[in-house]
Amino acid sequence: MILGVVQGVAEFLPISSSGHLSLLQYFFRLEEPDALYNILLHFATLVAVCVVYRRDIADMIVEFFRMLASFFTTTGRRGAGNPPEARRMILLLIVGTLPLFLVLPFDDAVEGLGANPVFVSAMLLVTGCILFLSDRYGGGRKNGRTATVKDVALVGLAQGLATIPGLSRSGTTISAGMALGFERSFAVRFSFLLSLPAVLGATLLKVVKVAQAGEFDAELLPMYLTGMVIAGVVGYFSISLVKLLADKGRFGSFAYYCWIVGLVSLIAGLILPMLTPAA
Repeated sequence: MILGVVQGVAEFLPISSSGHLSLLQYFFRLEEPDALYNILLHFATLVAVCVVYRRDIADMIVEFFRMLASFFTTTGRRGAGNPPEARRMILLLIVGTLPLFLVLPFDDAVEGLGANPVFVSAMLLVTGCILFLSDRYGGGRKNGRTATVKDVALVGLAQGLATIPGLSRSGTTISAGMALGFERSFAVRFSFLLSLPAVLGATLLKVVKVAQAGEFDAELLPMYLTGMVIAGVVGYFSISLVKLLADKGRFGSFAYYCWIVGLVSLIAGLILPMLTPAA
């Protein structure tokens, strides 16, 4: 239940879910969830995004099939120069997702960084700095019709960088979007929609690994379902909170939280090993 709440909150609030999970497990000796449970928690938050942005997703699905149909009609080819926003968003999301393939070869090395509380704490401090600057130097008028391929590719690079534990995916991508001149509401919307292919792809890869290892335990199903429901519901309200604060220009308020948690955990991570007697 605790991990479900943490996943639902930290996956969307710009405070790094991977960083918080790593620090919780290290300092409070929480048992690391099995691989399948971890996957299901992420899937639950993916469902939360789909619920919040169901209209955008529905529009893109419709436009995808219209786009396919247009290849076979003269009228569709004539109107290709001014596509609807939903059709353009499909292209932007594809371009924004491509930089993640640059990170795949280093996936195991990056994941291993989460075991170092000092490193994770330092990255939380960096996240705080990114958020602090986002409100002061970010924001513009670009939206789904005016954002360029270059813009979304840079946001995609920010998403790839945010695979580092302690760097917030939502915080980094939303801040990058605002720094590139995105409207605040569009920066939030694009960031969360951009998470769908990323999370779905990572989920499928991990499901394959779990299936090959045969790690499913039917007796744990009630725990899985409880965590998923909690993560999904908490995630839904977390998205709403991020949208509200970004619209009001208060997105950077999360910087102070990241600085406090990062500093406290950094100090603790440096001192605790000194106090722990050698085996």
